[in-house]
Amino acid sequence: MENWVIKNIKADFTQIMEKCHISEVLARCLVNRGLEDISLIDAFLNPSIDNLYSPFLLKDMEKACDILEEKVRTGKKIRIIGDYDVDGVMATYILYRTLKMIGANIDYEIPDRINDGYGINIRMVEEAYDGAIDTLLTCDNGIVAMDEIKMAKDYGMTVLVTDHHSPHETSDNTIILPEADAVINPKQPACTYPFPGLCGGAIAYKLAIALLDRYKLTDTADYEEELISYAAIATVCDVMELIDENRIVVKYGLSLLQNTSNIGLQALMDVCQIDKDKLSAFHLGYIIGPCLNASGRLDTAKKGLRLLLSETKKEAMELATELRSLNEERKDMTADYVDKAVMMIEENDMLKDKVLVVYLPDCHESIAGIIAGRIRERYHRPTLILTDSLEYVKGSGRSIDNYNMIEELSKHRELMIKLGGHPMAAGLSIMPENIESLRKALNEKAPLSEEMLVPKITIDILLPLGYLSEELVNELKLLEPFGNGNEKPLFVERDLSIKSLLVIGKNSNGFRLRVINSYGREMDALYFGDVEAFFKYISDRYGMDEARRLKTGRRTNIKLTLTYYPRINEYMGSKSVQIMIQNYR
Repeated sequence: MENWVIKNIKADFTQIMEKCHISEVLARCLVNRGLEDISLIDAFLNPSIDNLYSPFLLKDMEKACDILEEKVRTGKKIRIIGDYDVDGVMATYILYRTLKMIGANIDYEIPDRINDGYGINIRMVEEAYDGAIDTLLTCDNGIVAMDEIKMAKDYGMTVLVTDHHSPHETSDNTIILPEADAVINPKQPACTYPFPGLCGGAIAYKLAIALLDRYKLTDTADYEEELISYAAIATVCDVMELIDENRIVVKYGLSLLQNTSNIGLQALMDVCQIDKDKLSAFHLGYIIGPCLNASGRLDTAKKGLRLLLSETKKEAMELATELRSLNEERKDMTADYVDKAVMMIEENDMLKDKVLVVYLPDCHESIAGIIAGRIRERYHRPTLILTDSLEYVKGSGRSIDNYNMIEELSKHRELMIKLGGHPMAAGLSIMPENIESLRKALNEKAPLSEEMLVPKITIDILLPLGYLSEELVNELKLLEPFGNGNEKPLFVERDLSIKSLLVIGKNSNGFRLRVINSYGREMDALYFGDVEAFFKYISDRYGMDEARRLKTGRRTNIKLTLTYYPRINEYMGSKSVQIMIQNYR
């Protein structure tokens, strides 16, 4: 059972409502986000492109532009080294197109997820040297590539690093940077950029804008605007916090993507049947992003980049269709191995462990992280999914609040070949004979109480159905885009009676309730999730007879307390408010 907590933050709501001309519901949602100052609230509700920071505030930006300007002028061969995820692909695309525009002799390389692993590697450096490449420009990687960049420098190449990951820190807390000619990364020491939370694509966008400023080309305003849309996709798909500059980029980028001139993105939205007028961060993170990511997982990330670079509608549609097909294949594989992981956990009594270590030898390593995330969500435990790779076993982990995964794994580094990550996610390589030792080591002194293993549901407001209106639902849209750092508000209503239930969804994976509160307000309530688990809960709580009556759409004596988010349903020209159920009890 989850632990439900209603926020109860005190503030002068009357003043906020009067000065910002908003409802009490919206005022409370803003205060729950830590926004009480009127000027901060105004900046949040009205994000402006004029408030983006100058790219020249980034350390080494001037130096990088000087170097690239000279390389372009002298016709030197430049190679971009990107990465295989959406952030890396978008960063590569932004820099490739921009450098092409200013006349650079430019090409790109993206590592293979399985054969190369993350970022620049020795093979890429050697191939660049053999190909007479003068300059390497990394994006979304490179900040910890000490050996690779040293080799490139020894070969006489110029190296520019653009990255957003944390630099390497030694055991005595010394920060070490690669021996590059310029390093653009807001997380490096001595960089005073006002907002360090940018993704790789956003940093590539900053470099592109700085270069275009140098060249003073005519008629680039539309192109500069267009670049924001690609930075927006990267920001959402790399799960960056949607605050400060990221909120501006995503909010503005979404409006631009509704009318994008990129025929590749047009095709992808068409084959995925996305209504462009209703495009949201959800579509970027859960439809467009996974399709682009699927090429890097099951094929090559270059296919996603080729889609963005498509020159004809025919080429774009062929690539978009292929990417969607790859993503469907990836989803089927994921569902299959999630089921296998669940079966293994429950048949082997693995829930006695506070940290789950699940070995699925034949699972495709590119989806291990997704499976770890799904298992983590299901059982609310830190989870590692391990699978056979070419030489040894590879693993991906996803954590929960209060468990620093990389810190805990680092305590047992001697059991692993490679390890990397951060508090909420990690990747590792290990010999098969060390798997059981790792499982035992992680669980022996796991810093997790039983209370920490109970999911916490944080609710914004107790909001009876009678308060809901089209006007309020539309006002709540001012809080968008939703995502990491700006979650969708969660409301709760108590003791709702159920008039009827209808199972819905392609795979019967949802239901529609007609609910009524104690004041007589009726409304449709939709739920998508584990329908079987819902009926089991009803059966356990109210008995088999009541569960059967509910299943057959008859009225019952069941009362539910629901957490929800409201939306407007449009059907055959009429509109009505309905609620989307998130949790029930």
